[in-house]
Amino acid sequence: MQPKNIIHSHYIHRLETATDTLVQALARLLIDCVEGGASVSFMHPLPASRALAFWRFVLDGVARGERALLVAEDATGIVGTVQLVLSQPENQAHCAGLSKMLVHRRARRRGLGAALVQAAEHLACECGKSLLVLDTASGEAERLYVRLGWQRCGVIPGYALLPQGGLCDTTFFYRTLHAPEPPTR
Repeated sequence: MQPKNIIHSHYIHRLETATDTLVQALARLLIDCVEGGASVSFMHPLPASRALAFWRFVLDGVARGERALLVAEDATGIVGTVQLVLSQPENQAHCAGLSKMLVHRRARRRGLGAALVQAAEHLACECGKSLLVLDTASGEAERLYVRLGWQRCGVIPGYALLPQGGLCDTTFFYRTLHAPEPPTR
């Protein structure tokens, strides 16, 4: 695995396969984010078995080419991830979903979230995608996406539950990308 982007002491790369040790590290990252209050589809407390099952599901999708997984690592291991959901309906083949942008609490506020999103945008272009969509329940993440040029398109009140319980609003965003020109014949 070669570094794709180096941000301070982190590097971001595309993960195509994973050892059990790596899957366990991904599970610990997810558990940390849920414990920290991130509304990322799971409730607190998140059992390790559920977190492991989630990452095995993701890696199965990666193996089938339905998803792409970018991972940020530092000297201590995995500190962030973001996914591109590449498999879309036939009439949305130009789209991808940006999903599960996770940054460990100890690695936040160092530009890693922005680097992960920008790496995902670049990868989406390489995959021929020209439109990305995402949703978030985090005000901090909203500010990041706006700063990176994403367009806010609406809020659904009470769309999801926070990990500790209680409804939260969810904001939807999109970003138009400039996909590489197809090769000329």
